[in-house]
Amino acid sequence: MASPPDQEPTGKTSNFLRAVIDRDLDNGTYTQRQWGGSPGDAAHHQAGEPDPARIRTRFPPEPNGYLHVGHAKSICLNFGLARDYGGVCHMRFDDTNPEKEEVEYVDAIKDAVRWLGFGWEANGTSHLYQASDYFDFMYRAGEYLIEAGHAYVDEQTPEEMRVNRGDFGKAGTDSPFRSRSIDENLRRFREMRDGQLEDGKAVLRAKIDMASPNINMRDPTIYRIKHAEHHNTGNKWCIYPMYTFAHPIEDALENITHSICTLEFEDQRPFYDWLLDRLAEGGLVNTPHPRQYEFARLNLTYVITSKRKLKQLVDQGHVAGWDDPRMPTIVGLRRRGYTPESLQLFCERIGVTKSDTWIDYSTLEIALRDDLDPKAARAMAVLDPVKLVVTNWDEVMGAGHLEPCSAPVHPHLPDLGRRAFMFGRELWIERTDYEETPPKGFFRLFPGNKVRMKYGYVVECVGASRDASGAIVEVQARLVPDTKSGTPGADAVKVKGNITWVGVADAVNAQVRLYDRLFAVAQPDTGEKDFLEELNPNSLKVVTAYVEPSLGNAKGDQRFQFERHGYFVADRKDHAGEAGKAVFNRVAGLKDSFGR
Repeated sequence: MASPPDQEPTGKTSNFLRAVIDRDLDNGTYTQRQWGGSPGDAAHHQAGEPDPARIRTRFPPEPNGYLHVGHAKSICLNFGLARDYGGVCHMRFDDTNPEKEEVEYVDAIKDAVRWLGFGWEANGTSHLYQASDYFDFMYRAGEYLIEAGHAYVDEQTPEEMRVNRGDFGKAGTDSPFRSRSIDENLRRFREMRDGQLEDGKAVLRAKIDMASPNINMRDPTIYRIKHAEHHNTGNKWCIYPMYTFAHPIEDALENITHSICTLEFEDQRPFYDWLLDRLAEGGLVNTPHPRQYEFARLNLTYVITSKRKLKQLVDQGHVAGWDDPRMPTIVGLRRRGYTPESLQLFCERIGVTKSDTWIDYSTLEIALRDDLDPKAARAMAVLDPVKLVVTNWDEVMGAGHLEPCSAPVHPHLPDLGRRAFMFGRELWIERTDYEETPPKGFFRLFPGNKVRMKYGYVVECVGASRDASGAIVEVQARLVPDTKSGTPGADAVKVKGNITWVGVADAVNAQVRLYDRLFAVAQPDTGEKDFLEELNPNSLKVVTAYVEPSLGNAKGDQRFQFERHGYFVADRKDHAGEAGKAVFNRVAGLKDSFGR
């Protein structure tokens, strides 16, 4: 819920963005600003009511791919700040590049934001917008800049423009078209709009300063010709605004107060302010206009977040789609088993700074464990099964007898009830739970040693059978009578080992996908070598496992702690699996074991 207007947020980690917002609220920077009820120009807003939102932020992805964990940080930041300060966060699609954008990505982005726990409805209004709805105003702004002497049509070749732009040690050179008359510029700009010029033949440039030490201020391009169909506007336009031109205009039309970007846009801030100052002078945008603030993007070890490279992984079959559980996409993390709460917790913990730092992947897994440990149902599973035969079972318990056992669904949540399973003559155990000659500190099964089968009986190991290759195919043990867990005799025999198991009689056959980090090196995108060479060949191992019967009806997205193994989720997409087997994905181990 949003904080009441007369209260400041409490219990949140302070950062420089909160300090900026606190200062603006204390100074009443945006208190007098009007809101027209929807995005619009200065006249539209000035005819409206006082803005009911104390602040306005926005999350503005380009719909050219699936969102990743870095976007999760931006989502939590922008929507979270608006929530905490009694404001509104706009959901806006920056769809100014028609060749790379698709409706599929639009739908996936909306779904991801909603899944993370955020929405764009506030004060009875949906604040879902798209930049392409503002194309008419952007064109109007382009003509205004020409009329005010702040823009011109340049017909140099791209190479001539690049050379004449100069570099960090050399000032730029004025275009030969820079001194064109206003009327000539308007005529050529309209010819660009009307489709009379081919792609690349001309651009509209802002007229600022070709000698500026900030190269971004050396007459940046603000419109280019692109004969391409747009997913929203169709073929209405054949000229499209550049992102650096569109972005501040979108913010201004939407009455954004704090435009929060990643650090790569810091050098663009002078142009952001220059453009809005010019449009405000002409009475086109509301005032005071938005301000841009930059924070460090998320750099997570063992992860790449380049959309182009993620798409390459998908297109070349290195992963099984955008929602492959090894992918850092939000759909991939969701299918892997991450929860919205764990991602929000992760984003809160890593904080917001202006300094680029690397966050270790284990920090993400710790947030997941901290979220799931208090609430995930427990279950027993055997991932590398070998059969344990209780040789005296028939003699002690009776031929064919199955003894009911139970355990709490969660050790600290008794209201969740208990789960039930059967102990019989044959059990499945982990292959690593038996050693012929045990190493020091090994307290599980070896000849002559007693262990407790968790929630069941104490047994004494008597040996094992092997096949012709020497592999163990069966372990044998004898039941120690009257030692069932929860009965008066349970403590009569003291043991050091306590192992998990699944009864052969009621085991559920499952496919378990043991996912690990997609890359084998901590920083796979340094450019020193092809990032594909740094893929982890062991990022996925698929095993046939046995799980206790409580998992037989697990639903997709349902998460569990497999005792001693870690956290797993019933796959939301392939739950039927191969030959009807239940499918579970490993989310994370009980502790970080990567590379060990």
